[in-house]
Amino acid sequence: MTGLADQAWFRDPALGRILALLNDDDGADNGEARVVGGAVRNSLMGLPVSDIDIATTLTPEIVIERAMAAGIKAVPTGLQHGTVTLVIDGKPFEVTTLRTDVETDGRHAKVAFSTDWKADAERRDLTINALYADARGEVVDLVGGLADIETRNIRFIGDAAKRIAEDHLRILRFFRFFAYYGSGRPDAEGLRACAAARSKLKTLSAERVWSELRKLLGAADPGRALLWMRQVAVLTEILPESERWGIDAIPSLVATERALGWAPDPLLRLAAIVPPDAARLEALAARLKLSNAEAATLKAWAMTAPVNDEMSSAAFEQLLYRNGAEGIMTRLKLALGVARGKAEGDLGEMARSARLGKLLDRAMKWKKPQFPVNGADVIAAGIPSGPRVGELLGSLENQWVDENFASDRAALLARLRERLQ
Repeated sequence: MTGLADQAWFRDPALGRILALLNDDDGADNGEARVVGGAVRNSLMGLPVSDIDIATTLTPEIVIERAMAAGIKAVPTGLQHGTVTLVIDGKPFEVTTLRTDVETDGRHAKVAFSTDWKADAERRDLTINALYADARGEVVDLVGGLADIETRNIRFIGDAAKRIAEDHLRILRFFRFFAYYGSGRPDAEGLRACAAARSKLKTLSAERVWSELRKLLGAADPGRALLWMRQVAVLTEILPESERWGIDAIPSLVATERALGWAPDPLLRLAAIVPPDAARLEALAARLKLSNAEAATLKAWAMTAPVNDEMSSAAFEQLLYRNGAEGIMTRLKLALGVARGKAEGDLGEMARSARLGKLLDRAMKWKKPQFPVNGADVIAAGIPSGPRVGELLGSLENQWVDENFASDRAALLARLRERLQ
């Protein structure tokens, strides 16, 4: 039997305290609790563990009652779904009562509480997510997840089409987990089921779709998952903007990120597979309900012209001032990914990569110069408040930028007075 008792996270006294509390069977309401899901999966795969979720046969009310009696903070985070969050020393542990699905419609599920571990496992999505570890750290596998962990096979539990019919978001979760944990080709039955049900993705909320897509794009290498999503038209279903643009830039971009130590950036990967068209990206942001900051990042990239890697230092400084660094950095990172992908054995692309890298370094360190004159100065020079103030100020600023920010405040004020004579 596989065990996790030697894992540092499993030896956490806080976790031990909760498991002891919920596995206390001295009373009439005896029950059992096990760690479930990601902590078990990641440990078996040799990956870091963050959140620790617990499944129990006890009802939420009993969980809360026991926690309160033991002086443990209990937060009813999702009582209708059987979830209570227990907090010890500021560390949260989600505790959820075993469940069976009473009714599903592809978006929501009505559940009933249960004490049946196998039924609880079989209602979950993927075999690698339905493994439990009991209070001794022994792994309990009721759906064949251990074999799939061993081969890194991402497989739905039972009938793939039925699992997807219960929640259509599982289509995207299938590819997301393949991106993070899968190897080789995706499971054939799962792939067919995802392809057959792809139109159902339209019934999901935009927030759920974007949340899954953003997580997928944040994988160390989402390239293989995106390729299979494109093959079965799932990518086109949720991101039609990618259809003509393609995903060919992803492999070299990922290689560049790794070589230069960049953290995976979902928005940068998104920019690599959609066209830099401001109007279409605005529609994309609205459709997927991106945050204001995410939409602004894409807009800044789309509104910035491609950077000439052979431009002069002064011209680059002016470009940064007039466009801002964010969109330019996105342009440079994407261009650098393409150039590095072509650079092997090509001296021209190697030289271009070097130039792009230097420009990117400058953009990342750039601080916008402060224009030393403002509207109050123009009014003080005798111009009444109104559009003329902005016109004069803009003209002065443009000249200051064209001169590469050389004039100081005194020189600019003198120039202003000359224009008013």
